[in-house]
Amino acid sequence: MGAAGTSNDTDYDVIVIGGGGAGLAAAIAAAERGRSVILFESEGEIGGSTQLSAGMFTAAGTTVQKALGIEDSAERFYQHYMDLNQWLLKPGLVRRFTELAAPTLEWLLGFGLEVPAQVSTNAHMPGLTRAGVEDVWRAHVPKDQGYGLVQVLDKARKALGVEVVLHTRVESLVVRDDDGRPRVGGIVADGIELTASAVVVASGGLAQDRELVRRWFPEALRAGDSLFVVAAPGSRGDHLAFGEQVSASVAGDGWGLMLPTAEFVRYHHWQAGFPPVSRVHVNADGRRFMDEDASYAVSGGQIDATHAPAWMVFDDAARQGLPEGYADWDAARVSELVETGAVVRADSVAELATAIGVPPETLAATVERWNDQLPHGSDADFLRHETLAAKGVTTPPAPIATAPFHATRVLPAELVCTHAGLEIDGNAAVLDAQARPIPGLFAAGEAGGGVLGNRYVGGGNAIANALTFGRLAGHNAAGD
Repeated sequence: MGAAGTSNDTDYDVIVIGGGGAGLAAAIAAAERGRSVILFESEGEIGGSTQLSAGMFTAAGTTVQKALGIEDSAERFYQHYMDLNQWLLKPGLVRRFTELAAPTLEWLLGFGLEVPAQVSTNAHMPGLTRAGVEDVWRAHVPKDQGYGLVQVLDKARKALGVEVVLHTRVESLVVRDDDGRPRVGGIVADGIELTASAVVVASGGLAQDRELVRRWFPEALRAGDSLFVVAAPGSRGDHLAFGEQVSASVAGDGWGLMLPTAEFVRYHHWQAGFPPVSRVHVNADGRRFMDEDASYAVSGGQIDATHAPAWMVFDDAARQGLPEGYADWDAARVSELVETGAVVRADSVAELATAIGVPPETLAATVERWNDQLPHGSDADFLRHETLAAKGVTTPPAPIATAPFHATRVLPAELVCTHAGLEIDGNAAVLDAQARPIPGLFAAGEAGGGVLGNRYVGGGNAIANALTFGRLAGHNAAGD
C-alpha cells in the first residue's frame, strides 16, 4: 500500500534517514499504520545522540506526574516554553509539541519504557526530576537512560518488521517535478536509487562538522580551544544538504545548546566527573553572580552575560574530596593542570585574586559571604540551598577555607546539539521558502527546525522533541 495516496509502484512506502530517537519513532509510527518502511543509519549502530543521552523526556500531564499527585497541563507547559524562548518560536508549532509530548511518552510506556512514579534527584535516577527552571517537574528519566530508551524503540521496530541498513550514509533525495514544484520520491544511497511515497529526514544535527557550526551556530566557537562536542558522530548536517535540493526553509539559525563547564574539561560529565559542591562562581569583578547549580536552561546565558572571564573558585579540601576514576574532575588531574595553567593555585584568596586578575578585597569578601551562608544551610543571595535540596543534597557544603586555593575558568564549552533544522509545520512536514509544505518530505529531531529555540528549556527538551515529532512525522508520512 503506497503512502500519502500515491500508487503502489514504489520500493517502499516510507524511507527514514537516521536511526536515532527521531528516526526510530518515525519508522515505528509509519509501520504501525501498515506501511513498508526502511531506515538508513550512517553509523555502525542505531541510537544516535539519543543513545548517548540520559534519555530524559519532558512532558506535561503524564500518568507518571499524576501518580505522584502533580497537577500539570500542556497549556501550562506551552506558556513556560514560550516565555523562556522569549516568544521567538511559532506559537502554533510549540503548542502542538506541548500537546503531543505526553501522549508520545504514554506511547513509549506502552512499548515497555520504564519510568517509575518516584521523585528522582538527578538525570541518572529513574523517575520524575527537574527538567529545567519550571515550577512543575517534567523530566521523565527512564530506566537505563538513553540506551534503555533506544532498546525499547528498537524492540518495537523489530516487532513491526522495519528494515534497518547500517553503515550507509544517504547521499541525496530523489526529487520529481510536480507541476513546477519539487516532490520528494525517494533517496540515493551507495549510488542506488530507492523510491518511496514519503521520506523522513531524522539524520541529527550538525555539531560534528566545524564549518557548518561556524555558519549555523558560531556562538559555539567562542569557547576556542575549550570547545568539545558530545553529539553523535553522525551529526554532520546532512539534513541541510537535503534541504538545499528542494529549497527548504531553515529555522533555528544561530541556536544550539552549550553546557557550561570548566575550561579543561573534554568529556561529557559521565566520563569527566563533576566539580566540587563547595565552589563559588565569580565574574571579573570578583563577585558571585549565579547559583552554581543553576539549570543549564539558563546558566550558559548567565555566564555569557558577564561579558568577561568567569571563574570557579574552590579550595584544596574540595579538590582532595573529588571521587577517583574520572577523566577530568580528579584530584590528581586538577593538580597536574596547575602546571599547564588551566587551573590557577595560590596560598591565599588574595593571592589567587591577583593571579586571575580580580580585585583581592572583593574576592575575599565574596568567599567570606559564601562561607557565612551555604555551609550553614542557606543562600540568601541565590537560593542555591533550594537547588541542592532538589538534587538530593542533604548535607550543607563545606566552607571554602583550606589552602591552597584554586580557580579555573568556567564557560559554555560543551556542544550538545544544534537547532538549525529544516523548518517544519505542525504536521512535521518540511516547508519551503514560501512556508508551503514540500510534498513527500518530513523531518524531526535536530533535523527538524522550529521547536528547539534560543533557550533550551531543560533536560529532556531535545529527546521529547525528537520522539514527539518523529512519531508525528512517521504517522503523517504514512498518509491516509
